[in-house]
Amino acid sequence: MARNMSSGELEGYAGSNTSCSRSLSVDTVQPRRSEEDNKSPMIPGSPKTESNGTDQASSANNNSSSSTRLYSRRWVILLVFSSYSLANAFQWIEYGIVSNVFAKFYNVPDTAIDWLSMVYMVAYLPLILPVTWLLDTRGLRVIAVLGSLFNCLGAWIKLGNVRPDRTGFAVTLVGQSVCAVAQVFILGMPCRLASLWFGAREVSTACSIGVFGNQLGVALGFLVSPLVVPNRDPEEILGHVQWLFLGTAGFSTLLFLLVILTFKNAPTLPPSQAQAALQMDQQEYTYWKSVLSLCRNKPFGLLVLTYGINTGSFYSVSTLLNRMIIHHYRHQEVMAGWIGLTIVLMGMVGSIICGLWLDKTKTYKQTTLFVYILTFAGMVFFTFTLDISLPTIFVTAGALGFCMTGYLPLGFEFAAELTYPESEGTSSGLLNASAQAFGIIFTLVQGKLITDYSPTEGNVFICSFLLLGSILTDVQGSGLQAKLMPYISACGEHCL
Repeated sequence: MARNMSSGELEGYAGSNTSCSRSLSVDTVQPRRSEEDNKSPMIPGSPKTESNGTDQASSANNNSSSSTRLYSRRWVILLVFSSYSLANAFQWIEYGIVSNVFAKFYNVPDTAIDWLSMVYMVAYLPLILPVTWLLDTRGLRVIAVLGSLFNCLGAWIKLGNVRPDRTGFAVTLVGQSVCAVAQVFILGMPCRLASLWFGAREVSTACSIGVFGNQLGVALGFLVSPLVVPNRDPEEILGHVQWLFLGTAGFSTLLFLLVILTFKNAPTLPPSQAQAALQMDQQEYTYWKSVLSLCRNKPFGLLVLTYGINTGSFYSVSTLLNRMIIHHYRHQEVMAGWIGLTIVLMGMVGSIICGLWLDKTKTYKQTTLFVYILTFAGMVFFTFTLDISLPTIFVTAGALGFCMTGYLPLGFEFAAELTYPESEGTSSGLLNASAQAFGIIFTLVQGKLITDYSPTEGNVFICSFLLLGSILTDVQGSGLQAKLMPYISACGEHCL
């Protein structure tokens, strides 16, 4: 939704703006109230009651019907979601970080192991629109149950026929493909879950925690796989691979059961006045109209491109990290895992800090641009220090991870800012589709450059695209918050 808005429209939006990190809630344009006052706030624009005793019952009914509430259950749901997102992300990277070991185990080339990562990206592209439509029409619970179910099934398929040959690889590829389908049901959830269950001042933090679970899964994959599966002969590591797959399958099964027990589509009462007002307008919403509206939104189109470049770069670097490290430091698979862990852990710190910062400042474009430029700089330093020493790599990889992985939730939140009042599931789905497409392209090209030349050439290729992404981010629109700033300023000290 990129059309120009009149001052009247802007004032109207100020009262109903909410989402994963929506820029403005009702609280930002009204004086702060006490906790008691906030227990049963009225939706903006609801009918006013007469100031006489006969209308007190009517007033009470209005307050009851339009009240908001934050449920403790929201934290349980967020924790369960983050956990099965973790399990899915773990299965994505468990092969790539020891690609040379699994290539020898299954007797296949390195590029075949790369496809165990890229199948996640390939599966996402044709399925994202149907899954997003399902999210919009059936709600959180159906999506959560299906996502955790596919993740569980994929893990058990991989465990069902572990053998050190190409037949074993074929079974693993089938199981990994099922897990890849599960990912489609996971990546679009954080913003929707946050906006439906969390208050206006919590949504950015909740969205970041949702993304945090996925990042933690990647971090554990970097750490656990090299420790459990050593670089030995295939017959020697067969038992190690079985234990790795068994642990993943058992954990995924537990999480599937927890999803069934805990997930609800939405709370009984909305978490904020703005979400309540938005729910009143749901009858006017159609999914395909939302998709067409987003396609006509030029600032969002630029964000789709820049988010795809940044996140696709992260996917490629994560998939090929083992090959980069082994090229310079032979037999250092475990160390490659620790470097990957450093990248993601620092990224999780960056994600949480960025989420808290946006909840406080609402400076979407400025923060996104700043982090993007730092990502480009971090990739340059990582590229040209890769052959110096392992301690140096840990420092530069940590700096790169803080920015590159920390950018992931920023993209979702900036998208929600640019596309309000369109569905967060639709906008985040398109962002992730772009990331998967760029991830496939970058992994194939960077992998080819590493094989034919060296990791330096492959990383320079990524650097060039991150520079382009920084430039495109700079020319991007600022979204609804910038348009509302004159009205926010007019509120004086009672505003945020």
